[in-house]
Amino acid sequence: MQVQLHADNIVPGSLPLTQAVEAAVEHAVRRWAPRITRVEVHLSDTNGHKGGADDKRCLMEARVGGLQPIAVAHEAGTIHDAVDGAAGKLKKTLENTLGRLNDR
Repeated sequence: MQVQLHADNIVPGSLPLTQAVEAAVEHAVRRWAPRITRVEVHLSDTNGHKGGADDKRCLMEARVGGLQPIAVAHEAGTIHDAVDGAAGKLKKTLENTLGRLNDR
């Protein structure tokens, strides 16, 4: 499984951030990792330099073999909270989607 991180020009990309994002994604999708080819993570600051509550956004899109991409998003006050929230949503969405397919 490949994790691709994309950040806008406001969100500083760094090695610790990249490692934290990869760890959150791998933890969230580990049960389904053999079926997932790629997870794209897009980080952005929705209102630029203005600041404000819940202005950091994380969009995660999982590419699962044989299915349409599964995308979730979460907004929070910090990038790390946005990543954790999106990872949790991705985990639940994968459990619901792939769990139903396994039940058939």
